Amino acid sequence: MSQNCDDNCSSCGVDCPERRPLSDFLEKPHPLSRIKKVIGVISGKGGVGKTLVTSLLAAEMNRRGFLTGVMDCDITGPSIPKAFGLKKKATGNDEGIFPVISKNGVKIISINLLLANDTDPVIWRGPIIAGTVKQFWTGVIWRELDFLFIDMPPGTGDVPLTVFQSIPIDGLVVVTSPQELVSMVVTKAVKMAEMMKIPLLGIVENMSYFRCPDCGRDHQIFGDSHIDEIAQQHHLKLLGKIPMDPALAAACDLGTVEEIQGDWLSEAADTLKKIADASKQSRWKLRI
Repeated sequence: MSQNCDDNCSSCGVDCPERRPLSDFLEKPHPLSRIKKVIGVISGKGGVGKTLVTSLLAAEMNRRGFLTGVMDCDITGPSIPKAFGLKKKATGNDEGIFPVISKNGVKIISINLLLANDTDPVIWRGPIIAGTVKQFWTGVIWRELDFLFIDMPPGTGDVPLTVFQSIPIDGLVVVTSPQELVSMVVTKAVKMAEMMKIPLLGIVENMSYFRCPDCGRDHQIFGDSHIDEIAQQHHLKLLGKIPMDPALAAACDLGTVEEIQGDWLSEAADTLKKIADASKQSRWKLRI
């Protein structure tokens, strides 16, 4: 136990013998929500592409016929609505808040869908931000979802800790980029997940390479990749490598990320499908 322990395990990440089980802090989703699997997308720092990976995964699983939602937990730097081209604001009633539905049917909640202006800064302290994240889980009426993807903020602070302790995460996708410094920081996020006993599904490398349109060869703009080393070190599955592609950046800026077609995350999508299929088989056996 830490010398500064205040007996509030819900705000502490120290793995001490006196620690209360994480299940003691789990919040129930809205009574009208039926969410089968929750997948978090994490990294150790900003700017590596968590929002891009979250958006691409949600769009791909939606194309595969799964009911999909996205919870934008980057409260101070939300960008999911922009990537999906959402113009409407979220609405609600006495029962709860309704997510905004994208062009292709992905349900989305983000602080930017609740603010009067997208450019209004969120100048809140940690406890208020953590409370907002919990409300996205307990107060939003998601209805039926096969997958809810959570776009996490960077780092290992209040919000990731709140998500890990309040929401039953079924798996985490770790995002990195080729730079060795970024890879080192991502290792911190991996270790946090391991400490919190959250399953790690695998790792995705963004900005992995640039394919020259003239010669067709791949070039490592940020130097040699370290993803294989990181995956091996933490026993993680390599879920995909996303290139540096102007079309990807343009799609996020234009709000057309759902229209992007590419096989970069096919391994990740196949992994998620297996999780869904395994869950269906388990429920079928229980009925028998």
